[in-house]
Amino acid sequence: MTELLQHFSEYIQLSDILKDEISKRVKQQSFNKGELVHDANKICTHSYFIQKGMLRTYFLKNGREISEYFCCEHEWTNSPRSFMFRELDHYYIDAIEPTEVFTLHVTDLVYLFDNFPEMERYARLSMGSLFYHMIERITSMRFTTAKEKYQHFCQAYKDIHHRIPLGMVASYLGITQETLSRLRAEK
Repeated sequence: MTELLQHFSEYIQLSDILKDEISKRVKQQSFNKGELVHDANKICTHSYFIQKGMLRTYFLKNGREISEYFCCEHEWTNSPRSFMFRELDHYYIDAIEPTEVFTLHVTDLVYLFDNFPEMERYARLSMGSLFYHMIERITSMRFTTAKEKYQHFCQAYKDIHHRIPLGMVASYLGITQETLSRLRAEK
């Protein structure tokens, strides 16, 4: 729990009451490598804070898995539209490696927002970095060559790109695994 509270403390000041409320509402959970964390055919009701390991968010297109993004230690993930609007979305989440998480149910998050204004500040501040990352990804996908896409990927995921299977990296970049192998050989 210390890691999670430390994460919140990077954005907001935590009162003892808020720490206690967070501790009461958060649960620990573990996932094996390859285990499905969220099924797109269900409404996403939990957000996951990763203590250890890595999760991938992806969708299916013509029966193929297309990686959308990767999250690792000290990051949150969920199926955003499904979680926020409580409706089905097209995103799946799976564990790329054995992963330990803290989970927070959407109703508990709403309770924290309603009763602790500093939690809304946390959400606003932490979403800024996510928004920046998504804009960078869109720009990279639309305006760069395959080589530049790969370089951007390596920079955006500089601490973890070596932990991600190459097939998932290729699908994230929108290129074939053969093209990715060629780009990696050019480095």
